[in-house]
Amino acid sequence: MVRRLLTLVAFAFWQGGFTFYTAVVVPLGTGVLGSPAEQGRITREVSVWLNVAGAVAVVFLLWDALATRPWRRSRTACVILLALGLAALFYIYPRLDVLFDHDLARVRERGTFRPLHKTYLWISTVQWMIGVVYLALTPAAWRAADVRPDSTPSDNRG
Repeated sequence: MVRRLLTLVAFAFWQGGFTFYTAVVVPLGTGVLGSPAEQGRITREVSVWLNVAGAVAVVFLLWDALATRPWRRSRTACVILLALGLAALFYIYPRLDVLFDHDLARVRERGTFRPLHKTYLWISTVQWMIGVVYLALTPAAWRAADVRPDSTPSDNRG
């Protein structure tokens, strides 16, 4: 029960925070601050913490995926993909950061920044979709584990 609760809390904090920030804060912040570049000052700070939250969450997600036999392979695959996405985001972030002039809130090398930023956004989006798949599989795995607590590895579905 504790493992499941920690898994849900970690997932909700990371993916819920990402969803809320992307869907609400970025558009509102851009409107209030007057430009995407000004919003970039805030996003620069938030992105680091979203990725740190993801790194912590991945530990709990993997723990639960490995500890719950039904759907183990599918859920573990999701966690591996989430972790690879985080590794890519951690790699790209400092490269984006040096291309952004924080004092003037402007991009230094737009031709380099834009494709790298688009890649960062696409990785984040795919990561979010994989998170939704993991989330959809989790109640099914827990339900199956509760119904058949004595199941063997050959009973895996995923």
